[in-house]
Amino acid sequence: MRAAVFASGSGSNFQALLDRQDDLGAYGIVLLLSDRQDAGALERARKAGVPGRVVPVKGRPPEETAAEMLAVLEEYAVEVIFLAGYLRLVPPQVVRAFPRRILNIHPALLPAFGGKGMWGHHVHQAVLATGAAVTGPTVHFVEEEYDTGPILAQWPVPVRAGDTPDTLAARVLRVEHLLYPLAASHLCRALREGRPPEPLRPPGECFAVLEAHDGSSLVRQIARALGLASLCPFPRFP
Repeated sequence: MRAAVFASGSGSNFQALLDRQDDLGAYGIVLLLSDRQDAGALERARKAGVPGRVVPVKGRPPEETAAEMLAVLEEYAVEVIFLAGYLRLVPPQVVRAFPRRILNIHPALLPAFGGKGMWGHHVHQAVLATGAAVTGPTVHFVEEEYDTGPILAQWPVPVRAGDTPDTLAARVLRVEHLLYPLAASHLCRALREGRPPEPLRPPGECFAVLEAHDGSSLVRQIARALGLASLCPFPRFP
């Protein structure tokens, strides 16, 4: 599937999608679109030989932005869109043009800690402020409001004693880089085969085995409670 990635920042999830596209074999990134001329993702795209385009949003009528986006997406024959740190609301005209074909990754377990203003460290600060024991990324379909679309995949990550927003962000980001390519590939396979994409759940895909402080496996405990036979192992978090 011909994929566009939207990014506003450094583009580490864009890089993760790039790095896995060949071995997963379900999507190929043909365009990097940003709302910012100085986005680090544009340099990643240049190095990878992926065309990069900037569609400014600030100070423009939404309809004008949407029309330009749709023209660029048509130019590159884009079939699916992956948001990777894109900090703007996708125009409704674009959402309607790509129904159930736009994914976003959010650094918390939605529906908790989502909505306008909940991005980056704001999310991790909110998680720590509530005393939550578990967090983790969510891959969901994009709708016309922030973080409201159906969930395609989630991956639990432990919150540890003494965590700061920085340490928690780093732990969640490691998992984002693993989960997002799997979820993107899962969606593209379903689209290619003409079937609705089911939620991505273990077993059947490789999910983390996350070690808690007492040495027990949080995800293994959850799997046992749900009656799942096994999970693919993943290196322990430090």
